[in-house]
Amino acid sequence: MSLGAHLVELRRRLFAAAIAIVVGGIIGWILTDLFIWDAIQEPVSKVAEARDGATGIIFPTITSAFDLRLQIALTVGIVVSSPVWLYQIFAFFVPGLNRREKRYTFAFLFSAVPLFFAGCAAGWFVLPNIVRIMTSFVPEGAASLLTAREYFDFVLKLVVAIGVAFVVPVFIVLLNFVGVWSAAAIIKAWRVAILVIVLFTAIATPSADVISMFLLAIPMIGLYFAAWFIAYLHDRRVAKRAAELDAELAG
Repeated sequence: MSLGAHLVELRRRLFAAAIAIVVGGIIGWILTDLFIWDAIQEPVSKVAEARDGATGIIFPTITSAFDLRLQIALTVGIVVSSPVWLYQIFAFFVPGLNRREKRYTFAFLFSAVPLFFAGCAAGWFVLPNIVRIMTSFVPEGAASLLTAREYFDFVLKLVVAIGVAFVVPVFIVLLNFVGVWSAAAIIKAWRVAILVIVLFTAIATPSADVISMFLLAIPMIGLYFAAWFIAYLHDRRVAKRAAELDAELAG
């Protein structure tokens, strides 16, 4: 494909992903009143009960509630439509694969979607503990009033960003299959990868609780080495086929 054809293909893929996100956003708008907002504010509510009402979420402006509901709907749209936009990303890379490797595209997709939801679940799992620890620094007798927008930004960064981070190993394998990144290069960069993962989890979990950080870092490190192992098997298979072809030509 020419550069222009690639750009047209990218535009088409992005448009399909945007439509899916909009549809998911409409679903998120409807579900917000049903249970999503109650689930988001539950960690703060539990802290408020423990502190006798000294903690709560406030909406400082007249449009805050509406703006927050739009943001929640968009976030839910991104999460719900993840199978669609993840497929569009993988499908964009398919022309770079040969006929046999194209069959792995759906395997990538079926791996990426569960990993994305698993990452979101991991972030959601540690959220109550982080909220409890961070609000514990409020002096006795003082109130901790959290603005709705800042609190949701915190939840969004923790849940969705970690969900995306869990998908990164799948892209590493995809780059290996395309021929951009070899298994040897992946394992050579393991120290840098661990450092980046630890720094990422430290930023994504702004808490003095080191346990929460490592609860997120350990599975991400495990996924990185799993991606390397799959890339190693693929490179070895490719090398074996190349050796058989050379032997056949030489014979």
